[in-house]
Amino acid sequence: MPVSASSRSVERLARPLPAILPIGLLLVAGAFFAVNGFASARNLANLGLQASILLMLAMPMTLIIMSEGLDLSAGAVLSLCSVVMAESLAGGHGIASALAASIAVGLAFGVANGAMVSLLALPPFVVTLGTLGIAEGASLVLTEGNAVSGLGSGIATLYALDVFGVPFPLLVALATWLATYLLLHYTRFGTYVFAIGGNRDALVLAGAPAWAYHIAIYAFGGLVSGVAALLLTGRMNAAHPTVAIGMEFDAIAAVVLGGTSFERGDGRLLGTVLGVATITVLRNALDLLGVESSLQVVSIGALILLVIVIDSLRKSRRVQTA
Repeated sequence: MPVSASSRSVERLARPLPAILPIGLLLVAGAFFAVNGFASARNLANLGLQASILLMLAMPMTLIIMSEGLDLSAGAVLSLCSVVMAESLAGGHGIASALAASIAVGLAFGVANGAMVSLLALPPFVVTLGTLGIAEGASLVLTEGNAVSGLGSGIATLYALDVFGVPFPLLVALATWLATYLLLHYTRFGTYVFAIGGNRDALVLAGAPAWAYHIAIYAFGGLVSGVAALLLTGRMNAAHPTVAIGMEFDAIAAVVLGGTSFERGDGRLLGTVLGVATITVLRNALDLLGVESSLQVVSIGALILLVIVIDSLRKSRRVQTA
């Protein structure tokens, strides 16, 4: 029996919910009863700030995974962008020029990743693993392995700014979500994101410039990393060459938890937002419980595997009933 368009739409919207909402409810309930201070206004506000940078990385990561790609370099590139921004500020430049330098570095890595994946047909895993090493090495060379400080108070003041009661980092993150949503659903760029993940060969045979849009997907990720460096640097009022290493794992986890598939150009930004919220709540609760960071990574990995198993069972059941 054929499935109606409305039924398919409901299924797409509900796909991330079975995996995320029960886990999220359990985490929140456990945190309320077991973790001292989780429900405090200060900690809840801190959750939003913690989620801001991760949400920014996860938005372009959703598009990259929708195009059957992967970006393992996102965390290292973010660290390098933060170092470049901090070095610029410490050298006496203004926030605008420091941000421009950060975005330029992010764009360079994004375009390089996209060009090697699209034009040279190299595996995204291998390409971005290589650029991860390059970005991390460049950060260590620029800083000699030390933190960059002495940035002045301007960037910290900007980070602490409230606009009508909404923290500046959260506004930037929401703006990133809105920009990504509009790009994905209301532009030709978004149409090509779905098409590249769905059937790139058909686009090539039709003579469409799939390669250019494929590069643009990775370039968008680099651009967002450059902007996210503003928040990362402002939060610490400093920069460290390895501070964001590993954030790509959380971003990929958020996308997977949100129900985005590694094939067929099937993705959803709302699911990614829910995935970011789940990981942020999980990490925050574990921090308050005093769980070490390595075990936190284990818990997130286990969570991803659980969601993949649930999704696989759901797909098998759908095939059997088709």
